[in-house]
Amino acid sequence: MEFTLPSHWYTCADIFRIELEHIFSREWVCGGRSDALSQPGSHDVYQVSGESILIVRNSDNQLRAFFNVCRHRGSALCATPKNSNQNLLPDARITEKYIKCPYHAWSYDLDGNLMNAPHMNDVKDFNKKDFPLHTVGCHEWGGFFFLNLTSSDQYLFDHSITEIKRKYSRYPLDNMIVGKEINYSVKANWKVLCENYNECYHCGPVHPELCRLVPAFKIKGGSELDWERGVPHREGADTFSFTGVSNLSVFKGLNEDELSRHKGDLVYPNLFLSFAKDHVVAFILRPIDYGNTDVKCLFLFDEAEAGKPEEYFGDIVDFWDLVNRQDWEICSRVQQGLQSRVHERGLLSPMENWNLDIRRYVSERIEQFVDGD
Repeated sequence: MEFTLPSHWYTCADIFRIELEHIFSREWVCGGRSDALSQPGSHDVYQVSGESILIVRNSDNQLRAFFNVCRHRGSALCATPKNSNQNLLPDARITEKYIKCPYHAWSYDLDGNLMNAPHMNDVKDFNKKDFPLHTVGCHEWGGFFFLNLTSSDQYLFDHSITEIKRKYSRYPLDNMIVGKEINYSVKANWKVLCENYNECYHCGPVHPELCRLVPAFKIKGGSELDWERGVPHREGADTFSFTGVSNLSVFKGLNEDELSRHKGDLVYPNLFLSFAKDHVVAFILRPIDYGNTDVKCLFLFDEAEAGKPEEYFGDIVDFWDLVNRQDWEICSRVQQGLQSRVHERGLLSPMENWNLDIRRYVSERIEQFVDGD
């Protein structure tokens, strides 16, 4: 028999802090879609592992990321939503050429180098080269950008996405547009969401609408699904929607299986991807604490759909929203049960072998730092 991680690994604040340090601070974490930052000087602030990170597009069309901290006195360059009060103070002035701190007007180029520090020119031993912004690793793939608080190594990033690039090379992820975004707050540990996404043993009891579209999901608990080729829809259906069809543009260059089957994958630690012939749904997880996870759900369509009204793809969005809410509800119930004194760890059925993946992934990264297990 195979078992899950110990139950307290899902319900303990100390375990969560270890995960932040040894997973979310050291792995390549998906931040969002690159097209949200398309022009030099375009920027945003993201929270990664409890840190505020400033992302900016430079003049060479590269995304750069920095800790949101001025090198002078440590002021946040840009306020986060929680402490922002635009009526009192502005954020940093960020143009297509520079970033200027609102506190004492120290300014940096878009590669983080200190350009100007007012009234510091005559200070003995002061050298602007010694005070760049602290860099965060930032690389792009498939129209997404990924952040790493401790490494910017291109080879390590490329290695982390080798398999996902191979399996989904025919889907034009780079050129897809975001047609709809839905944000969810889930009362469950991030690992519970990963485990739920990685199996379909639950599909029969939890997702009746989904199983009517994909009957294979409830046959033998989904144990014989071929995820490499994809999962077949019911007869007459070829996409994820209530009707099983849509009027959306079909992605060019897909093979026969990809035109008729549905695929899904998880890019650890925080990106879920579900592929259809005419849309991709991306889930970007942001763990808040051991019992709460925010999820950004992005609906990606062919660039030919740009400007279309929401009702044009409403059947797809509404279908996914129902399935998502069913998943988040069952995940929250799992989280509730994991906190019981009688639950020590879960038992994995043969239909849940994919869940061993998240168990291995987490154990390899934090087990040595956890006492008493």
